[in-house]
Amino acid sequence: MLSLTIKQVAEKLRQKQLDVVELCEACLERAKKIQNLNAFVCLTEDSFREQSLKSRERILKGKDASILDGISVAVKDNFCTRNIPTTCASQMLKNFTPTYNATVVEKLKNAGAILIGKTNMDEFAMGSGTVDSIHGPTKNIWQSHLEYKLEQKGPGGETVTLSPNDVSRGSKAFSEGDWLIAGGSSGGSAVAVASGVCFAALGSDTGGSTRNPAAYCGVIGLKPSYGLVSRYGLIPLVHSMDVPGILARSVDDAASCLGVLAGHDHKDPTSVDVPLEGILQEVGKEPSSGLSGVRIGIPKEYHCPGMSPDVVDTWKEVADALSRGGAEVEEVSLPHTKYSVACYSVLNQCEVASNMACYDGIEFGIRSAENISTEEMIASSRRMGFNEVVRGRILAGNYFLLKRNYQKYFEKALKIRHLITKDFENVWDSGMNFLLTPVTLGVSPRFSEFSTKDNREQCATQDYCTQPVNMAGCPAISIPIKLSSEGLPLSLQLIGRIYDDGNLLKVAKWIEDAVNFPRLVMD
Repeated sequence: MLSLTIKQVAEKLRQKQLDVVELCEACLERAKKIQNLNAFVCLTEDSFREQSLKSRERILKGKDASILDGISVAVKDNFCTRNIPTTCASQMLKNFTPTYNATVVEKLKNAGAILIGKTNMDEFAMGSGTVDSIHGPTKNIWQSHLEYKLEQKGPGGETVTLSPNDVSRGSKAFSEGDWLIAGGSSGGSAVAVASGVCFAALGSDTGGSTRNPAAYCGVIGLKPSYGLVSRYGLIPLVHSMDVPGILARSVDDAASCLGVLAGHDHKDPTSVDVPLEGILQEVGKEPSSGLSGVRIGIPKEYHCPGMSPDVVDTWKEVADALSRGGAEVEEVSLPHTKYSVACYSVLNQCEVASNMACYDGIEFGIRSAENISTEEMIASSRRMGFNEVVRGRILAGNYFLLKRNYQKYFEKALKIRHLITKDFENVWDSGMNFLLTPVTLGVSPRFSEFSTKDNREQCATQDYCTQPVNMAGCPAISIPIKLSSEGLPLSLQLIGRIYDDGNLLKVAKWIEDAVNFPRLVMD
């Protein structure tokens, strides 16, 4: 039952073919089974059970309930949760327990969704591997020590089970203490969804932090348009790029969650009110005209050095499938893409320097015992509370913002960001509806390989195809396509124009159905 979609579960609950309490107990049992993967920083067992009883009561009484009523969800540990610790995977906030819920958490709760726990992440969301956490690294479920099988729809719609050995599981031996990374910074949420512990999870996406782990773990990763989903209660990394993301096992599930989460929030001045309900209701329906009239661009600049042949082949295969489905597929140009990593790095670190200033041991965060002076106490508190990655970005950001450097770096980066945004606008103005690109340059790397480069190098490499979207504010979704020769997920990214999230999900659903990606299922 943990392999069902949200719609299937909701239907079975309403028809009393499935009991909420039994479902929730199965989720808790699964969470404990994957404990060694370190996807969760805490499980909220008591409140989870309590809420499942309330949900059962509502459903048995036949009360009107949303599609998420009784559905287990997880939340990344940088979203504030009332009376539940929110650490951002940092020593700085290890003792922080919010007194309020983030808007997205409150909306999930009001819709009847049940929070099973908080998920692991890179410290303050600064990373692309979920390896920089005070709670330890999160491990990918693919090619892990856990037993699983792969299921795929057969020609007649029947379910066909594939043995992991049929897809070259473990084709390369792992050394002791090595594993595949989960991706970051929302790796815990991706593993929680991929393993079946929950049906959906919240991540955050600043430069690809939802789509990257979704790609590595073989699940859907949706980054909505900037402002479509409230950021209130999301502890900020980069205010101008942060977006709450959704991780789910199907496009339909992501659409169901977006329908609940989207909408204006007076607590977030950057949020907008865009009607999506009607579009989202149509996501699961087959369009009568297929993809006729849909124009999809293939940005030539996204074919970058270091991209694996598997990714390139998958990209071409899906482009050809879209063309056969009736879409017009053609090459387009986003000429300023090559500058986006440098631009993103400067803007990211400048905003980090600003946003991290409040963690001084006085206003927020842990306080050191240093008592020589206030300045020394603040400095020692920040040295003790932040890891090297966070400290490095703070130092770099303050350097870029120095009076003598402000125009040279920060203002110039803002101008480049405008040109990158303009590239997307030009593509949309030319008549393109969507863009198809890779998400990552290859399959999930091993920790031993990933750790040979520092955090800055990894982010520059792993985020190449994802971070331009955040600077333009466009919606994007990571869709698992097929398994590589090593038996690992390969995903592609579909990008749409801003606030066209509903139509983006429609085409993503078409791709999902066309590729028939084998789903990981645990016994």
